[in-house]
Amino acid sequence: MIELIGTNAGLVWKALNEGGKLTVKDVKKATKIKAEKDVYTALGWLAKEGKLAFEENDGDIFVSLV
Repeated sequence: MIELIGTNAGLVWKALNEGGKLTVKDVKKATKIKAEKDVYTALGWLAKEGKLAFEENDGDIFVSLV
């Protein structure tokens, strides 16, 4: 499971590096990660490492690299 989370974290980082600030929904679409829980675990991994910034706007959560 840890390996899957790390792999997904790499996909999320790459998507944000290429796309800039994205909604969580757009991150899921860009990475083609199927399960929403897998997107959130990857975001948690990167957040714990201090690599993400979060912003809420009109009910959407936006994520970007720091």
